[in-house]
Amino acid sequence: MTIELLAPAKNLECGIEAINHGADAVYIGAPRFGARAAAGNSLEDIAELVRYAHLYRARIYVTVNTILKDEELEDTEAMIWNLYRIGVDALIVQDMGITRLNLPPIPLHASTQMDNRTVEKVRFLAEAGFRQVVLARELTLEEIRNIHRACPDTLLEVFVHGALCVSYSGQCYVSQACYGRSANRGECAQFCRLAFDLKDADGKVIAHDKHLLSLKDMNQSENLEALLDAGASSLKIEGRLKDVSYVKNVTAYYRQRLDAIFKRRKEYVRASSGSVRTVFRPQLDKSFSRGFTDYFLHGRNPGIFNLDTPKSLGEEVGTVKEVRGTFLTVAGVKPFANGDGLCYLDEQGKLQGFRVNRVEGNKLFPQEMPRRIRPKTVLYRNFDQAFERAMQKKSAERKIAVDMSLEENNFGFTLTLADEDGVCASVVLERAKEAARTPQTENLKAQLGKLGNTPFEAKTVRVGFKEDWFIPSSELSDLRRRGVERLLSARRITYPQERTRWTQTTHPFPVKELDYRGNVMNREAEAFYRSHGVGHIAPAFEKEPPHDAVLMECKHCVRYSMGWCPRHQGKRSPYREPYSLVSADGRRFRLAFDCKACRMNVYADK
Repeated sequence: MTIELLAPAKNLECGIEAINHGADAVYIGAPRFGARAAAGNSLEDIAELVRYAHLYRARIYVTVNTILKDEELEDTEAMIWNLYRIGVDALIVQDMGITRLNLPPIPLHASTQMDNRTVEKVRFLAEAGFRQVVLARELTLEEIRNIHRACPDTLLEVFVHGALCVSYSGQCYVSQACYGRSANRGECAQFCRLAFDLKDADGKVIAHDKHLLSLKDMNQSENLEALLDAGASSLKIEGRLKDVSYVKNVTAYYRQRLDAIFKRRKEYVRASSGSVRTVFRPQLDKSFSRGFTDYFLHGRNPGIFNLDTPKSLGEEVGTVKEVRGTFLTVAGVKPFANGDGLCYLDEQGKLQGFRVNRVEGNKLFPQEMPRRIRPKTVLYRNFDQAFERAMQKKSAERKIAVDMSLEENNFGFTLTLADEDGVCASVVLERAKEAARTPQTENLKAQLGKLGNTPFEAKTVRVGFKEDWFIPSSELSDLRRRGVERLLSARRITYPQERTRWTQTTHPFPVKELDYRGNVMNREAEAFYRSHGVGHIAPAFEKEPPHDAVLMECKHCVRYSMGWCPRHQGKRSPYREPYSLVSADGRRFRLAFDCKACRMNVYADK
């Protein structure tokens, strides 16, 4: 089974570094209509990334995963053709209207924004022609396994790392309702990261100024093998707005974890070429995170959110022993460096931070002494100066193994290069044979093996001469250069580009009616669902907001987090329902608990 490590890229630089640090595929935003409006990229940059990735047999997926207005369909179609012409491997889409456009033969992937959480939905999408389906983040291992069993030929993409939305993807309308910024149009206002008061039906404050909807970040690094065994074939790192340091570190970390599994489990093979060498030790706690959780993979657990802050804490590095006038003494569990950024939670549970100006042993001299810091306060490092400096330099290289063979022929000599994918290239040096005065074999091998800044490294070099022949170093270097160029050209020509012609189907959609949560924004999407047996189709929330709509549908449950779940914890709340979340600007949001479905719904309070 071929396994793909899929990394994010907000721009060309991040995409190239994702490849260098071990990604088998990269997803990047289209010039328009991606679910991160701030992460669009030019066709020229995407084309350059495609050329670079394809050298390593890595794929480039472009996100076109917003819902579209009727007047945007024509531009979307034209853009898709341009993406096809530059060699993009697949599009990640949400809007079913795209499937009814005049499409080139480019594979489509079903975005997690389609809300892919059931066997029936995934089977429908596979039968409709989607090459790969991105599953909802909330699924358990058993649910993933059941989907794979039911759809064994469908490629399943699962998130393994990064930020979590508290609502099922594609089912969040609170940003549109409150701020006129649609998450389904790439303009999420990050409402779930705000602080709220939690109040009961009598107005009693249950929790004050807490981040009740802010989830920790996903980290499935300890569950990779279990995910593969459950049927996941693409392991996805979240982060199309993250910087290049994050992409380097996190991609390299998961590459190393996967490679270790592949050494033991020969039935799993990586999806691209080349071996990666890093000059640093990847560490997940060095990159932005809100703390880690494996979410619902093994069922419900109380540790999926952080009440105190939606910001990055980083790694725990020590405890304050003493506070003096200009410095702190610290019992450190890790060394500090000038320029480190440290943070802590004060006595009110608020995140505070400071920059270290100077370190002397266990004494830290901040640029400005932090307020409200006390002995026994735990310190976290959310900016590691030394690590970030290393990340700004070249931190990895990726090399494709080649076997090189130099043979004599009737006209001179032939150099043949054969890479790890079986691609071969030969070049000829025409020159009269000249006997060498000293043995040349080892020198010839050394000269030919100098592949330097090319994407290749010599695995073996063989010289098959019957006699010792002399070849000047300059001519040997030129022969090697021409051989590399010929092999690069051959790899581009033989790249296994997958082409899929989209055909219209009429198999039944799993449900017969769609409300606003079907996200039907345009006439082509409506026609798609009607052709698949859907009778009633309501317009998208962004087009016609319904009264008393569910603004967020969440598997995360505030009542469970408080320890009052009658189903899982056998306890009842001491407060009278319904509960409400009240934001700092006075907006109220009613919580409703669907225990049968084990979900929490968020409504705008009447």
